[in-house]
Amino acid sequence: MELRGRRVLITGASRGIGEALARRFATEGAQVALVARSSGAIEKLAADLGGTAHPADLADAAQVATLIGRVEDEAGPVDVLVNNAGIAPTSGAFQDWSPEAVEEIYRVNVVSPAELCRQAVPRMLRRNGGHIVNVSSLAGCGAFPGLAAYSSTKAALSQFTAGLRADLKGLPISTTLVELGPIPTEMLDSVDEYKPTADSFKRFYRLQLLTDVTRETVADDVVDAVRRGRRHVRHPKRAALFPLLTEAPRRTVELFLAGVQPRAK
Repeated sequence: MELRGRRVLITGASRGIGEALARRFATEGAQVALVARSSGAIEKLAADLGGTAHPADLADAAQVATLIGRVEDEAGPVDVLVNNAGIAPTSGAFQDWSPEAVEEIYRVNVVSPAELCRQAVPRMLRRNGGHIVNVSSLAGCGAFPGLAAYSSTKAALSQFTAGLRADLKGLPISTTLVELGPIPTEMLDSVDEYKPTADSFKRFYRLQLLTDVTRETVADDVVDAVRRGRRHVRHPKRAALFPLLTEAPRRTVELFLAGVQPRAK
């Protein structure tokens, strides 16, 4: 996809990976539409990048229900949807979580991205093209102690993206699944708060299976994936075996389903 002049909606755009994505897409000539709860941060960033700001809380189902329509009414058609927003991997024994915390992490990390895809796809089809990026995690391939909720939300998002790709087969909408290990942002701050989680990370670092990757590197690769229509972005590269093993059954199912019509006539 040629990005110059395209509108890219990025959730969780106020900081971290979302901010880096916004800057990188803008560098390519895209018009960025920024979504986050904190209006001040995205308004300033939008002003810097010549984009638009659309404050919204993805934990609020009512706000999410009209978000794509609102962005398109305020800014124009969305060509690329980047579901980047997510709740940090707050660590701790699952039984100690409150019902409200459980509801929030599943809504922000799974339900809202799926709902935004549901809203965006028909609009992209009417315009005969689009691209969807879902930002997941290597935690969706293997769970550390203390990350039961976070890991399962990312596993769900990864599997949802595979299912969406199957639904869209033969249509002019591409998908990219981004699976990330540790990225030095504020989202990692809570990992050390629960010793079993901290010890798990330390072991994987010691085994050199994990290494920090900069948000700018992630942004570069995501933009390149959208441009080239690539299915996956995975970091760190040294841990790519884990998502590849997880992806193997999906690819096998694709082969077994060759020739099956992806949509009812």
